[in-house]
Amino acid sequence: MASSFFGLTHKYIQGVYEEIFQLKYHGGFSIFESYNLPINIRRWFLNRLSEQFKKEAEQIKKARSKSK
Repeated sequence: MASSFFGLTHKYIQGVYEEIFQLKYHGGFSIFESYNLPINIRRWFLNRLSEQFKKEAEQIKKARSKSK
């Protein structure tokens, strides 16, 4: 196993790439915009996207239950 003392671990960088992918795919950000965002702002956008998906799923569920 490689030392991570002077760099980021593989697991950490994979997490960063996943965050960048989510912002690109769902948020319309470019790779460079996502990568250059400060971590706390990048995470805020990810949390906000997650909230939005939950709200939309609840509305869909309500609409489906009303149509039955």
